[in-house]
Amino acid sequence: MKILQISDSSCRIRVDDLDDLWVLAQVCRKGIQVGMLSHRRDSTTVNHEGRAKETERKTMWIVLQVEQSEYHAFSDSLRASGIIIDAPIDQGKHHTHSIELHSEILLTWNEIIPVEDKELLKKSADIGAKAKVLLVVVETDEVQLFEVTPNGLKEGAQFNLRGGGKREGDSASTRDSFFEQTAKETLLVVRPGMPLLLCGPGSARERFANDLKNMGCKETIRTVSTSIGGRAAANEVLREGLADDILGGHTIVRQTRMIEEALSRVGTEGAVAYGALEILNAAEQGAIETLIIIADLLRDETQLCVDRTWSTISELVLSSGGEVEQSSKDHDAGAQLLGLGGVIALLRWKLE
Repeated sequence: MKILQISDSSCRIRVDDLDDLWVLAQVCRKGIQVGMLSHRRDSTTVNHEGRAKETERKTMWIVLQVEQSEYHAFSDSLRASGIIIDAPIDQGKHHTHSIELHSEILLTWNEIIPVEDKELLKKSADIGAKAKVLLVVVETDEVQLFEVTPNGLKEGAQFNLRGGGKREGDSASTRDSFFEQTAKETLLVVRPGMPLLLCGPGSARERFANDLKNMGCKETIRTVSTSIGGRAAANEVLREGLADDILGGHTIVRQTRMIEEALSRVGTEGAVAYGALEILNAAEQGAIETLIIIADLLRDETQLCVDRTWSTISELVLSSGGEVEQSSKDHDAGAQLLGLGGVIALLRWKLE
């Protein structure tokens, strides 16, 4: 995303990438004001049947106070609904903004921008619209496509060779035809500048890489070996750093590594804290190096860390020089974190 202007209580943003919508879904909570160009039918202009004319639907700047927002993982829009507080017409009525790619919006808070919102917006702006990576899991009888986004693995097409090489008639020529056709269909979803990362057990990925090149693929193709196939292979690549030259800077990789490191420390009784009381104690001592927390938990004022909101805990962490990583729950490591209560902390030293 592009931050066009920011002050103590407002931020004007342009949506440059669909992944920005996940960030805005965290920020656009109840009570915030969202202004953008939208469409509204002028109810003062009616036809003889008492209905507003379709031609009177006008484009105007509308500011509404959000009552609720709706966003689904990897969708193309964020819907923010609420009461119109500033517009040429219909103030006090309900309206819904549909925030999409290239939308320009003005966010306004009642007082100052909460620290967690400012941190998330700035981090997203710094990352920018990184080139997506197409991660392809290749096995002898199956090919699965995943798009690596900052907030999860977006599942794409799945291709299967019926019978998996065990049925009569599954000859070498049948397998050749399967890989060639799959390579052709895979290239239909490859965008300019999108690197392809092929992984999986065995040598089928090398054969598939050659088919892609023979089909005219000009993008970067990298192959890495994994110990397993399927979605687990994709997670192994993220977790083990098997392609850091391509994936190292991606948010999902950073979050996966942090959560895996935290879980490893739990297993070895290392410098880690989980559970409300332990985390509060660590935050008060300035011992937290990185607080890893599910983003919407951080904004849920009904969920407390003992007797404080998680927003207050995050301010403690930042004030002591620590970092707050706002994780998505839409990738596998995020789901693991959710199973631990949605928050865990990497510490500077082990607490006694």
